[in-house]
Parts: sequence; C-alpha cells; structure tokens
Amino acid sequence: MNIPESNLPRIVVVGGGFAGVNLVKSLKNKPVQVVLIDKRNYHTFQPLLYQVSSSGLEPDSIAYPLRKIIKSSQNIFFRLAEVQTIDAQTNTIQTSIGDLTFDYLVLATGTKTNYFGNKDVETYSMPMKTVPQALNIRSLILQNLEKATIAKTVEERHAFLNFVIVGGGPTGVELAGAIAELKNNIVPKDYHDLNANDMHIHLLEGGDRLLPPMSSHASKKAAEFLNKLGVNIHCNTFVKNYDGKKVETNTDLELESETLIWAAGVTGNPVKGLASEALFEKLNRYRVNEYNQVENYPHIFALGDIAYMETEAYPKGHPQVAQPAIQQGQLFAKNIVKLIANKPMKKFKYKDKGSMATIGRNKAVVDLGSLKFSGFLAWFVWMFIHLMALVGFRNRVVVFFNWSYNYINFDKAARLIIRPFNKLNK
Repeated sequence: MNIPESNLPRIVVVGGGFAGVNLVKSLKNKPVQVVLIDKRNYHTFQPLLYQVSSSGLEPDSIAYPLRKIIKSSQNIFFRLAEVQTIDAQTNTIQTSIGDLTFDYLVLATGTKTNYFGNKDVETYSMPMKTVPQALNIRSLILQNLEKATIAKTVEERHAFLNFVIVGGGPTGVELAGAIAELKNNIVPKDYHDLNANDMHIHLLEGGDRLLPPMSSHASKKAAEFLNKLGVNIHCNTFVKNYDGKKVETNTDLELESETLIWAAGVTGNPVKGLASEALFEKLNRYRVNEYNQVENYPHIFALGDIAYMETEAYPKGHPQVAQPAIQQGQLFAKNIVKLIANKPMKKFKYKDKGSMATIGRNKAVVDLGSLKFSGFLAWFVWMFIHLMALVGFRNRVVVFFNWSYNYINFDKAARLIIRPFNKLNK
C-alpha cells in the first residue's frame, strides 16, 4: 500500500461516511498515523441523495473528495480500496490493493440496502444508497417519461408513468414529495404530449403510518402534505414480489410499473473476519460497548450505523442516522488519544438533536424534543441545517444557488440523462 513506516501508532479507518470523516478530521496532526480506506474517493451527504435522483441537484453538490478533506493533514493518508477481510490475530486487513497492519482498527462501513431476502425485488427494484444509484434513478425516471411519449398503448404508457416507492420513512417520504413536484411543475411544461394527470406516485409503507420513527404529529402532517401533492399513500402494505413490470402486495393492490424504488430498510455492511459473536446477526451490526470497542476485540472499534450499542436510553441501539455517527466519530478521536496515553476513555452518550423530513416546497415536519412543528418554518429549518451540514464551502454555495433557483422558477435544473440506464445491467 506504500504507507510510510512510522513510530506512531497506526489507526486504520475503514469508511469515509459521517463517522469516518469526522474521526479523521479530528485526528489531524495528532501523534498518530491514520490511514483512511474507502472504495470511493469521496464522502457522500446521503440525506440529499433523493434530490439527485429527482433532478434537483447534481451529484457534485452533495459529494466531497476525501483527499481534499485531509489535504493539510501530514499524518493522514487515504487509499482507494475495498477491505475484504480482517485478521485479528495478526492485526492485519486484506484489501483489494494489498495487506496492511494496524495498531487500532476502526470500522465505519455503514449500511447497505435490505431486501429481506426477496431476490426478484433485489434484481428489478432501484436502491438509493449511493451517488451512482441516485443517478440511475434519475436516468430511469426521465427515460420512462420519454418512453411514455411514444408508448403504443394506454396500458404501456401508464406503466411508464406509475412510480412506486417502497418505504414510508424519511427517504421514501422526501422522494415521493420530490417526484410529485416533478409531476406538478415540470411535466406540464416539458412534456406537452403527456397528460400530467396520467402520472401517479404510490408510496407503500408496511406500518400503519408514515415516518414511524417520528411523532404521530409528523406522520399526520406528512400524509396531509403528500395528499395535497397528489401522492397515493398505502399503509399496512408489503411488497410480495416485483418482476420489473408488476408490483404484487399483501393486499389486493397490484400496480403495473416500470419504476419501483426501494427505500424500505437497511442492514449493516460488516467486513468478514471477526468471530460471529462480535456481530448482532439480526441487524448485521457489530456489538460494541460504550467506548465503541467491538465485543472481545479491544483494539478494534465500530462507529456509526455499523455499531450496535445497547444503552439504558437506547436498549435497541442508536438510530441509523447521521448524528450518532458524527458524534461517535468526534468523541472517539479524543478517546483513542486517551487510550494510547493509558488514560481513561469517556463513555459515549448520544445527544438527540431531533428528527426532520421535508415533503416539498414550503412543506416539512420537525420533531425537536417536545417541540413539534410543520409547514414553512419547519421547511426553512430543514434547509438551513442541511445546508450547514454539507462538507465544503463550495457545496453549500452550489446547493443554496440551486435551491434558490428551483424555488423562484418552480424548476429542477438537473434534468439530464447523462448515462442511459438499463435495469437488467445495474
């Protein structure tokens, strides 16, 4: 790997997500050698992936080069590679570009899409966990609108214009609202030969309400906002099968659709090599203590979505969202320095900063402790927080400009099919 030899303790960090990035940034110029490994050379701001998939933003607005993050840090190195296995006995990881020894290993590998064992859904549906996947969805949506204009039968046209989103959490709700705005504001202007009323957005949720992690107030208001936008909401509805053409559910609902977007859940993305006892297999997350140490591995740690930490406040582990990952990354940077100096570490305690979701223009819901509000104020708060959370000044400026342009012109400027997409080749 060509990592310089050093007398400093070597900390290998696997994953450039929220936890990994906040950890390495906090270790800048500390008395340690840090090696950050990721199979992509950029950090993705995942909360805004849905805006890339719905033509609201270009991908470079929400992605930031990892090397740019560490460019002024002489003690931090980046390698573009995929970690394949861990050998805990020799403190070595095997990667796609070679082996590397470590003194301390930090696993921040995040999650992957959970299809719950349904192979057909996995084959034909569209996940949205990465920038390439968001671009695939964008291309498919725009391609299907184009195909609808030349469809030979009404049934064929309706299949191209039926957009099915599975999962009523924040991702599904936000994406449904964004596609509905595409239907209401873009289709009537750009596609004069289509009837926008023939385009239907269906949001399927297995539970009895939208946004299950949030308050009942947020669920109710989100449903109201989506109904006003024309989204068809189907609660207590599970997908049994999807063959690329027809969606079959546990109810009488059957939908002919060329586009099914899967936002119904995630599972951990662990690395092979550690004993099975270290993994909570039901969720594919590493069992960690309150110092983020993996069970039975004192020199191996897990942060963020991949870490399963049971506490009195969170007996089922922390929510798999950005804030726990950010906070764990920042605290662990201090703890690893203390550990190396043989000083006591500080236990992690999650500070819940609230939950929010946006449903479209002037429409959002926010839960901030006992304070729950919705509408324009919630939308403004959502915009400000997400804007400030983006990595890099340029990205904040570009996103702010795009949002301002979209707001003034009722437009989505990124309606480009850069690379045509074929579902069978994904």
